[in-house]
Amino acid sequence: MNEHYTLGKTEIPVTPIGLGCWQFSRSQGLAGKYWPAIPQETVKEIVSATLEGGINWFDTAEVYGGGASEQSLSQALNELAVPRESYLIADKWFPAFRSARSVGKTFPAREKAMQGISIDLHQIHQPFSFSSVEKQIVAMGTLVREGKIRAVGVSNFNEKLTRRAHRRLSEYGLDLATNQMRYSLLDREIERNGVLDAAKELGITIIAYSPLSQGILTGRFHGANGEDIRQRHGPRKWMRRFKPEGLAATSELIAQLQDVAAAHDATAAQVALAWTVQRHGTTIVAIPGASSVNQAASNAAALGISLTAEQIQRLDDAGAEAERRLKKLG
Repeated sequence: MNEHYTLGKTEIPVTPIGLGCWQFSRSQGLAGKYWPAIPQETVKEIVSATLEGGINWFDTAEVYGGGASEQSLSQALNELAVPRESYLIADKWFPAFRSARSVGKTFPAREKAMQGISIDLHQIHQPFSFSSVEKQIVAMGTLVREGKIRAVGVSNFNEKLTRRAHRRLSEYGLDLATNQMRYSLLDREIERNGVLDAAKELGITIIAYSPLSQGILTGRFHGANGEDIRQRHGPRKWMRRFKPEGLAATSELIAQLQDVAAAHDATAAQVALAWTVQRHGTTIVAIPGASSVNQAASNAAALGISLTAEQIQRLDDAGAEAERRLKKLG
């Protein structure tokens, strides 16, 4: 696997796998309650294991606990005394019920939450605002011109909105670096709806969130000894893909992941991550989360896996079939 990819047409180098930090929300706010609170000492250990494993960037957001994730992440980095030049920070502005003016007005709060750590990539979290995409993207571009951030990204933007954002930012003299989208072996919509094609055409990096499909691609919920989802925190217990019929629909994919994993002395989760960031060259990077040191180390170890073309195709086919079966369940 390539040691680093660049974010879009920027010169910002990131490892193909980063760490998603939604789980650092301290169980605060509407979005933060998706996860149980993680003790700050554990957050510090997760961040340390992530960096020691070779991962060089972290993705957080304003809406993750109303700044709690940013605070947890920055506190850990500061306490570890990690040299600033050795890692990168991606953050996100939440646009709902706001106008483009909010981008600049709320940025000092982002800086405060990050406790002195600068933000490299700043993203529009959702395509919903009282202002047009064009006005939002210019407000983001202004932060670059002012030297407050290095690059601009978007998140959950469809093809049309991505092209609009890219066009307006280009007119402003900057390149749109990223579009953060749901993508995994089981979530392939961007391959069909034009988002991935647009990213390749325009030189935009796709940041894949939920690359393990809420953990189902780890395989730990499958088989007679699978983990009981009913005992888990959060909405997984109500999701169709985690019910018996959903697990049956994805069982062959898990078997294929485990078979390929055995050839690499790896785990199904690591192979699923490797597929995500290798299937489309350097266009896609991934941000799995980690709520334990073991998960953080596992994520990082996926960087060492280089899948063969045959393995990538096997998994591609098995994933497409599993996705088709899940869709039939409704």
